[in-house]
Amino acid sequence: MVIIIIDIILVLVIIGMFVYPRWNLRRNAKLVEEAEFARLMPTSQLIDIREAKDFRIKHILGARNLPAGQIDQSLNALSKHKPVLIYENGRPVGGAKVAKKLKKAGIPEVYILKSGLNSWNGKTKSCI
Repeated sequence: MVIIIIDIILVLVIIGMFVYPRWNLRRNAKLVEEAEFARLMPTSQLIDIREAKDFRIKHILGARNLPAGQIDQSLNALSKHKPVLIYENGRPVGGAKVAKKLKKAGIPEVYILKSGLNSWNGKTKSCI
């Protein structure tokens, strides 16, 4: 009986490890495809959350670089009255944590580019 209870708890923990990050992401931000992201860009704040060296190599035209690891120090640079669009290279990994911090800071609308910069077909810029 004890083994069955332990097995059930273990299964629930494993399921939670996969479900919670996805739930947390959707609670704090909306994942959007490229077309929706591009449509929102003119009226939003576009933030590249990758490291500065990656930003210099290539970024979406019009983006500002606020690396995920330094987002706490950059919150005052963002307006609470305009949506924030964030992206990274591929699937949103660090985006969930950044979105949560942005929501806590009072930014009501946060969108994440679902496929990331790797699949972006719009205009880009290189600083090197």
